[in-house]
Amino acid sequence: MKKIFVPSLIALALGSVSGLAQAQAAAPESSLSFNVGAVSDYRYRGISQSRLKPAMQGGFDYADKSGFYVGAWASGIKWIKDVGGDASVEVDLYGGYKGAVGDVAYDVGFLRYEYPSNKLAVSANTSEVYGAVTMGPATLKYSHAVSNLFGFTDSKNSYYLDLSGTFDMGNGFSLVPHVGYQSVKNNGAFSYTDYSLTLGKDLGNGLSATAALVGTDADKAAYYTPAGKFTGKTGVVVGLKYAF
Repeated sequence: MKKIFVPSLIALALGSVSGLAQAQAAAPESSLSFNVGAVSDYRYRGISQSRLKPAMQGGFDYADKSGFYVGAWASGIKWIKDVGGDASVEVDLYGGYKGAVGDVAYDVGFLRYEYPSNKLAVSANTSEVYGAVTMGPATLKYSHAVSNLFGFTDSKNSYYLDLSGTFDMGNGFSLVPHVGYQSVKNNGAFSYTDYSLTLGKDLGNGLSATAALVGTDADKAAYYTPAGKFTGKTGVVVGLKYAF
């Protein structure tokens, strides 16, 4: 479940000076990038996917100059085994299109969460369509499940709505406040609000670090307390990522 934290926008390169000495904007270029990292706790939409334990993660993204993109991302998990299944890895496959109208950037796409051989009574595999708009530092995103949601019975048409902001603090620091609401269709007791405040630091040469305060108002129902641990509790999560 890749948090989204949504894939980055295609960068615009500056063109060379023309024969008339006028700077021209070059067309966007296609790009292929990779990332690997580790977190002290894999939280997605506020809920720990790794039983409050560390997780290794990594993925790749291809962004075409037309605005289309595809990617894949994977992380270690523990929650499926904790609820009686048999999967220890999550694989996210996604694709979409990014563009802009004036000062408003938009992103629409499809995301598939795969849990190989999860063996749950209701498969944990989930498909979502999403749309996001960004203006200035603020991004509003809506994700809609077109399948059952993460193993919940009769939960098709569940949705997640989140609002976040990205603020450049200077010297490579950024601050990202976030609030989101997860609605679980026909399983209202499992719906909840999550929130976080993330401090990021660009360490240079593709290396970055984050520290986040994360929490939820999720009910301590059985689904959110696997192995006797409440996975929606408030906590601090630190991470380190290398992108290349």
